[in-house]
Amino acid sequence: MVLKNVFFQRNSLLILLALVLASNISLYHSTFGVSILPENPNGVVVGSIIDLAIISPLLFIAWRRNWNLKNIIITIAGGLVLVRFLIPIEYLKPFEAVTWVGFTVEGMIVLFEISLLILLVKYLPAIIRSVRDSSLPVLFSFSNAIDKHIKSTPLIIKIICTEMLLFYYAFLSWKKQPNSNENTFTLHKNSSLIAMQIMIIHSIVLETLVIHWWLHEKFFILSIILLVLNIYTVIFFIGDLQAIRHNALQTTKEGMFISLGFMKRMEVKWSNIEKIIDEPRILEQKCAKDTIEFIARDFELTSPHVIIQLKVPAKATLFIGKQKAYKFVSIRVDEPNKFLKTINDNINK
Repeated sequence: MVLKNVFFQRNSLLILLALVLASNISLYHSTFGVSILPENPNGVVVGSIIDLAIISPLLFIAWRRNWNLKNIIITIAGGLVLVRFLIPIEYLKPFEAVTWVGFTVEGMIVLFEISLLILLVKYLPAIIRSVRDSSLPVLFSFSNAIDKHIKSTPLIIKIICTEMLLFYYAFLSWKKQPNSNENTFTLHKNSSLIAMQIMIIHSIVLETLVIHWWLHEKFFILSIILLVLNIYTVIFFIGDLQAIRHNALQTTKEGMFISLGFMKRMEVKWSNIEKIIDEPRILEQKCAKDTIEFIARDFELTSPHVIIQLKVPAKATLFIGKQKAYKFVSIRVDEPNKFLKTINDNINK
């Protein structure tokens, strides 16, 4: 019950967004929806345009908590493009010019992003060389190489780089063995992470087959969209699992590099560690809000082996390049005793 409440609190705006989209899709693409449309549907169409081009983008931005002018313009333009695809053209004819504004803005943005992509391709050989020469985990060395060769890296470049790594791990990393030495600590081997990922992938595949077959005759476009999204989701879970296997926590003379697949990664300097918390009574308590957890998913509720309190909050990189500062770092590893000894040895130097 607690987990359900937390889920709804964190995703209430996303659920509301899904309801707005679903109601508009059913209005124009179901027998019942079409039957309740008035003879002059212009008023209803205006309401749908407001839903898709204003309400939905604002809900999405509010869910991501990323309010800035660029995001507002891009998402509203995307909403106008969505209007073009979701509302049948026979209802949209009186308002056709409005949707072309969205296409124009999105076209300009796409041209700009293509120029950035060309810049990325230009520097890609140098970036790959930097990654190969680095001793850090690939999730860190690749990001560092991007920042080194492409100054003021835009978010879109970070997203593209994340996708490149995702497809690399999903399709090209199977013949390579994960690096293992005295300075690396795995997070997943003593958990049920692999089993859970396989179960999720299996359920998505079954859901895709059933829903795609059911929707194909009734809502063809929607079935194709869901099919593409589900295929990408399967690729993501496979790539994320491989990224976890190949990017163990690694310690160096300066600090530690810790990641949990593509969802989160962080560098912790030894000099920035204020306190090591390893008392079982404290570890079993609920973590503070400014705590980032590096704990592999498990069928059972698990507690961390150590919580690191930092002197100054350090930034962690989350999904699609978003960054957030944390004061506490909660970690669960497969070799807790060795890991605690390594931390204490380094901070006491």
